[in-house]
Amino acid sequence: MIRVLLADDQALVRGGFRALIDAETDLSVVGEASTGDEAVWLATELLPDVVLMDIRMPGSDGLTATRRIVEDPRAGGVRVVVVTTFELDEYVAEAIRAGASGFLVKDTEPADLLRAVRVVAAGDALLSPTVTRRLLATVARATREVVEAPGLGDLTPREREVLALVAEGLSNDEIGARMFLSPLTVKTHVLRAMAKVGARDRAQLVVIAYESGVVRPGWA
Repeated sequence: MIRVLLADDQALVRGGFRALIDAETDLSVVGEASTGDEAVWLATELLPDVVLMDIRMPGSDGLTATRRIVEDPRAGGVRVVVVTTFELDEYVAEAIRAGASGFLVKDTEPADLLRAVRVVAAGDALLSPTVTRRLLATVARATREVVEAPGLGDLTPREREVLALVAEGLSNDEIGARMFLSPLTVKTHVLRAMAKVGARDRAQLVVIAYESGVVRPGWA
């Protein structure tokens, strides 16, 4: 059973998410928070698998709450998906930097929201396609000065090649087809690259690739 904590200041939104999630046999809502501070407290008390986190809430906002949850050793293993009506560039990039494992907008289809919960609970990162493109563009614009991540020099040539393709937004299946490797082999390379550079998940790996200059979009 995947345990979910809902964090949103609107009771109607929380009720809709609860009805959607509790209708699934493998998902269960274990708590609700209406403020960022309450979300942090419940995350450390209930230890859900996934927190669905709104951005704009009273007190600590969702980004601050996300960072506090991710950095709190008592909440080890708790993963956050930011779900918001605000698909702004700065929110997307900041959510990932704060430690979110996913970013979805509230007009996401119900099936995609449920898939996001399952994917993130399994240890992967998930961003909607439009959000992924916005994240890459935002990071690319901001990253004019290359700062090499610790451990980047420990990557093998194959791991570095896989990292570059991950940063292009390719899935494991697509990378495997490009490199004539099985998806399982690609996944192994991705996990090793994440471990070496200290990336929390695939989304953070993309950010590190851009900030470290592994991938350089077409700026002069």
